[in-house]
Amino acid sequence: MPQAKPVILVDGSSYLYRAFHAMPPLTTATGQPTGAIYGVINMLRRLVADYQPDTMVVVFDAKGKTFRDDLYKEYKANRPSMPDDMRSQIEPMHQLIQSMGFPMLSVPGVEADDVIGTLAVQATQAGMRTIISTGDKDMAQLVNSHVSLINTMNNSVMDEQGVVDKFGVKASQIIDYLALVGDTADNIPGVPSCGPKTAAKWLAQHENLETIMATAETVKGKIGEKLRASLELLPLSQALATIKLDVDIEQSIQDFTLNEPDLDSLANLYETLEFKTWRRELAEGKSPLMPTDGANKSAANNDGAASQTGAVSSTDVVPVNIANQDYEIIYTKAEFKRWLKVLNEAELFAFDTETTSLDYMVAEVVGVSFAVEPGKAAYVPLAHSYEDAPKQLNREEVLGLLKPLLESDKATLIGQHIKYDINVLRKYDIELSNVAHDTMLQSYVLDSTATRHNMDALARKYLGVETVHFEDIAGKGKKQLTFDQIPIEQAGHYAAEDADITLQLHQALWPKLSALEPLKQLYLDTELPLLHVLARIEYTGVKIDADMLEKQGAKIASTLEQVQADAFADAGKEFNLGSPKQIQEIFFDEKQFPVIRKTPKGQPSTAEDVLETLAADYPLPKLILQHRSLSKLMSTYIDKLPLQINPETGRVHTSYQQAVASTGRLSSTDPNLQNIPVRTEEGRRIREAFVPNKGYRILAADYSQIELRIMAHLSNDDGLVNAFEQGLDVHKATASEVFAVEVSDVDSDQRRAAKAINFGLIYGMSAFGLAKQLDIARGEAQEYINLYFARYPGVKDYMDSTRARAKEEGFVETVFGRRLYLPDINARNGQMRQYAERTAINAPMQGTAADIIKRAMIKVDHWLASDNIDARVIMQVHDELVLEVPAGESDAIGAQISEHMVAAATLNVPLVVDVGMGNSWEEAH
Repeated sequence: MPQAKPVILVDGSSYLYRAFHAMPPLTTATGQPTGAIYGVINMLRRLVADYQPDTMVVVFDAKGKTFRDDLYKEYKANRPSMPDDMRSQIEPMHQLIQSMGFPMLSVPGVEADDVIGTLAVQATQAGMRTIISTGDKDMAQLVNSHVSLINTMNNSVMDEQGVVDKFGVKASQIIDYLALVGDTADNIPGVPSCGPKTAAKWLAQHENLETIMATAETVKGKIGEKLRASLELLPLSQALATIKLDVDIEQSIQDFTLNEPDLDSLANLYETLEFKTWRRELAEGKSPLMPTDGANKSAANNDGAASQTGAVSSTDVVPVNIANQDYEIIYTKAEFKRWLKVLNEAELFAFDTETTSLDYMVAEVVGVSFAVEPGKAAYVPLAHSYEDAPKQLNREEVLGLLKPLLESDKATLIGQHIKYDINVLRKYDIELSNVAHDTMLQSYVLDSTATRHNMDALARKYLGVETVHFEDIAGKGKKQLTFDQIPIEQAGHYAAEDADITLQLHQALWPKLSALEPLKQLYLDTELPLLHVLARIEYTGVKIDADMLEKQGAKIASTLEQVQADAFADAGKEFNLGSPKQIQEIFFDEKQFPVIRKTPKGQPSTAEDVLETLAADYPLPKLILQHRSLSKLMSTYIDKLPLQINPETGRVHTSYQQAVASTGRLSSTDPNLQNIPVRTEEGRRIREAFVPNKGYRILAADYSQIELRIMAHLSNDDGLVNAFEQGLDVHKATASEVFAVEVSDVDSDQRRAAKAINFGLIYGMSAFGLAKQLDIARGEAQEYINLYFARYPGVKDYMDSTRARAKEEGFVETVFGRRLYLPDINARNGQMRQYAERTAINAPMQGTAADIIKRAMIKVDHWLASDNIDARVIMQVHDELVLEVPAGESDAIGAQISEHMVAAATLNVPLVVDVGMGNSWEEAH
């Protein structure tokens, strides 16, 4: 089932060099070299086909020296100058990349590695999984539970275990490993004669470079002498090998979205560069983002290059499967009934559906598979419809025979992401209710950060096997077959393996989970029952008034035009509001705005946080920020939501991802209903289009200040607990403490400052961040924080003890025992360590809030069903439940909803739920 799409960061410079040396020396009729261009572009096409990313950026080294040259004048001194045949390919390659719609980036003063490292940190902080496409070994230092590497030249993927397998050290030790081994290409000194095995051995013994240097006297022999002779240069080698993670980049990671290809420009470039196959594909209307494997093509056409690289495509990989497989394909009723008897008598069995679509609202069942013991599974084809497909059992009859088993309350079924199958089977009048386990959720609860939780990743991590991937039997991209078109022999093995692997994953995961009682109970009491609740919410959907959305879109479009006109008027000329260069000229050359920060090249920065700072004093930066925000609303919601309305139900059906966010929070995809702004007028306009059916109203029930209440519970600070127990305005209460005034005398500025402190400290805000938010001096902000901790010492004690415990145990826990592992909590890299420390403070609060809303959803769902209430939950957004309720009963139902939500947890302070009603989601707030 679909997982959140990864961010793809491409090391363009690495691939340029590798493609140049790997590809045949192809040229056009005019003598223009094109081999490296072909290799890099085809690699990008393959990445898009494999991962279908929304966010992707191709990063190149900028011209000129970097900060490493300042550290060491001999850095990369051994490298030969770039060959002319390579240099001449750079400009046309850049043109092609941009014409294809790929964002491209290079930052002066640093290397592509540093830009990629910085973007990877941004993506991790935004909760996004990252894949870095590179052939550079140095990048292994960036690998963690959220970041992996792929070498598209040989189709190899490197995760945390992959780093250990390749280098013999952990990712967190790669910098020290590189410092010891050195690099002749980059002219990093290292320790002479210290090879990979020696470096790995030393790091296994001493953990880090500092300890190795401190104990250098104990190393015997010639290598010991060379180590001691290198001590003075080792810190330099370490600095040169360290990827910078805080490069000043104008855009944020979310800005690097794929654009529509410029087909006219591409056609001209293909013609000029004589990429004839790509030119022909373009003329035939095929996507320019599909890979060309190049098999059996003529190199004279410039498209034979890929066949000569030795690269292996994912469809060429032979899967390594589990031995002793006994898989059946069932064609007769007698065979099926024999299996059905086995399933009914089994203590546990694995079950899976194969369908025509990932969209559960339109997916049709093509076949079902099941397994009762490892290596023994069966597939029942039901609706394969390709030419000459063999006769299959009747779908309705088979599903009808399965219905009593699937609807049983025996709880014997094991699934992998079974929520999808629940919704698919609903259209066949089957309420799948005998779910005993879900292996995706077992893995997620066991360790949310250890791996992705799809079947392929889990099989690799917990079973040590490589499964058959869907693309192996269906192909990729536009030519990918739907499951009903796949030959049954291939489909049968794939489907039976799915059931087999699911069963074996349960046998591997359940003992691990059962050994940790709080996690076992969290899984059984919360995550497992919640999947049924989420399935119902998804299938119910939410009604969108497309006409109203169109009207609101027209208003936002009008506002956009006015904002642009105002920006032009303020600037005194028309300009591109999305161009950092043009903004820079207007701001700092023409208007002489103060320079807040400079880029590594020494130019004034126009990054978003800089614009926000300038917006406090000047109208133009504020207008540019407003224009960006409105444009994103238009493209993400106004334009897309109407297209996502299901024609049969008239409603939008999102998917709630239960095993993505490491803290336990749910996320919403296709469409994302959780990121619609609530604090802007335009965001509220979009919410006005979320409406109930006739005769119903929208009810919104939202926990009030839940994370602050959880902080009060966790810290048990007397002052904070007292404020909530007395029902005080906690921000006024905090202001009263910090500013030493009576609560009744707290003014709006003091309350605003206290609110910033209350929420800021939860998220690890520094004095610098608070100063910026409140527009005060850093010293004054630090004084506020010191006063806060003086008045609320329990909060300070909680933060200190939580950080210390996290460093010792490697994880933190929620009130209900959910664990968040923090692999970087003891990292030597300061930025990564500090991020982990901030996460250690926030995760127990955010995770506990996630646990509470999940428990509330289960309670509310049970009440609605058991009391046969004519109301239904239609959305879950952060700390809020949104329902559709009968207009005449909304007050009574609202009171009951509030009671059930309050009863979801017992803390040291009372939980409070705000309930609102309205004829739209916006009106209910």
